[in-house]
Order: sequence, then C-alpha cells, then structure tokens
Amino acid sequence: MSAAVALLLTVAVDQIPEDDDVVAGWTAFAIFGLLIVAVVVLGFSLTKRLKNTAKAADQGLYDPSDPKPERPARGLAAARQMREQAAREESEDEDRTPG
Repeated sequence: MSAAVALLLTVAVDQIPEDDDVVAGWTAFAIFGLLIVAVVVLGFSLTKRLKNTAKAADQGLYDPSDPKPERPARGLAAARQMREQAAREESEDEDRTPG
C-alpha cells in the first residue's frame, strides 16, 4: 500500500512540462549539422572517384580483354531503345521502297 501511495504522491508532485519547455537542444542540432556535412563530403568524394574511373578507362588502364557484361535495358531505357529501333527499321523500309 505504501508503494501505491508513493506512486500517487509522485504523480501529484511531478508537473508535466509545457510544450515550449521541451526542445531538442544544441547537441542534436550539432549532430544533424555534422551529418549534413558528412553527406556533402561523401558526395564530392563519389563524384571525384567516378571521374577518375572514367579517365582511367579512357586511357586504357583497364584490361580490354575483360569487357563489362551488357545488361539488358529496363524501364524507360528499354522503351527508348525500342522506339529508336522502330525508327531505324522504318527509315530502312522507306529507303528500300522506290517511290
């Protein structure tokens, strides 16, 4: 019974903070800012490394006997390839027919 009284007394004494009193604080703001900086740094690093890879491929630093396998196009790229192929076939048909 004393535990129940202590619990009721604690609830009665403790006040609920107002909405204006509860804030995330400067620590959370600093962590959020550091995460933004980290994402920006990683983005710049990624673009730098991708450019280096493209330059190395142009210079022939990769083994040409080991080509990358062709992936079939999907989605919008597949639709574009189909339109281009249909346009090529149509232009070839027009070239073949006299007229």
